[in-house]
Amino acid sequence: MPVNLNPVKPEQLAAIAGVELSVAEAGIKKADRKDVLVIRLDKGNTVAGVFTQNRFCAAPVQISKTHLDAGVQIRALVINTGNANAGTGEDGRQRALAVCQALATELDCAVEQILPFSTGVILEPLPADKIIAALPKRRSADWAEAAEAIMTTDTAPKATSRTLDIDGHKVSITGISKGAGMIHPNMATMLGFVATDAAITRPMINQLVKEVADLTFNCISIDGDTSTNDSFMLISTGKSGAPLIDSPSQPAYAQLKAALLDVATELAQAIVRDGEGATKFITVKVEGGRSVAECKAVAYAIAKSPLVKTAFFASDPNLGRLLCAVGYAGVNDLDVDRMALYLDDVLVACNGGRNPEYKEEDGQRVMQQSEIGVRVELNRGQANATVWTCDFSYDYVRINADYRS
Repeated sequence: MPVNLNPVKPEQLAAIAGVELSVAEAGIKKADRKDVLVIRLDKGNTVAGVFTQNRFCAAPVQISKTHLDAGVQIRALVINTGNANAGTGEDGRQRALAVCQALATELDCAVEQILPFSTGVILEPLPADKIIAALPKRRSADWAEAAEAIMTTDTAPKATSRTLDIDGHKVSITGISKGAGMIHPNMATMLGFVATDAAITRPMINQLVKEVADLTFNCISIDGDTSTNDSFMLISTGKSGAPLIDSPSQPAYAQLKAALLDVATELAQAIVRDGEGATKFITVKVEGGRSVAECKAVAYAIAKSPLVKTAFFASDPNLGRLLCAVGYAGVNDLDVDRMALYLDDVLVACNGGRNPEYKEEDGQRVMQQSEIGVRVELNRGQANATVWTCDFSYDYVRINADYRS
């Protein structure tokens, strides 16, 4: 079961003017389940995205990047689950383009105005014919159903909304995400889609999507594997009536960014809370580094360590494993005598070794919690970073051993 993940309530998800959602059942991997989502956009929108840095990036990632770079107005996004269309070469690209062309023909637009996304099994040919056949049969959906339609090993849909006031106009934001395994983003998330009716210029939305991703989806790790299909998209329809955001110096830019960060943080944390087999949600904070990159390197060394993650699962305060991870994080001139390690409010290590006042029962108490905080003080600068992760359980092995069966 997910770790303290609030269930999605459809009535709490705001509809976004200028966005039309529809879902279909194509039978890509399993019959009688929603596995195709279409997000249709009115004219006048702006769209931006960030994508996986995995060199084996999937065919739909390659095509979406090309279509965005063309500078044309995007009219729809088409997402399928059950098949990643990754490691499929030119044949995979042609299959993804065939799906784009089918939807473009229906919407009377150019193929470059369609963005494709896929998630599922890698190295399998995309059943484009099934998706194309399902497109005319899709039905209208709300955001909750859209979140369900992009799930793979997720045990629960992930969606949230926020509203804010910009110059007297109500602005709405709604987002969905999916992911539970192969989670160690180097751009964004597994799949994430956030839409707002705010009006944003193309340069500003391109800047926003990167800033939001770096502080949210780029701060999670479940198993240390960067997916071939990671994509995070930000959509602006401009239908709220609020003034156009065309400069980062506008107060509205800061307002909108704060709300987007709130949405994206919840969606990113939801992925970790629903990590495959997860029983603990862990926040790793590294403070006092010389750079954010240095702090993130230390945080990820802890978050990715199988030894650390299995200790959390066992509720075993074998905390030398955390020190070990800090030591190999790549901060070659780290003075370990100045470092301090906390487990929630419990000082575990300082001055190069175990805190003389640390008691095993204090560590045990924290390790038994479902939500745990790890704090590392490097005491060598002013930079900070936070990463969210989870434990490794028996179920993680079982889920991934049985993934294709």
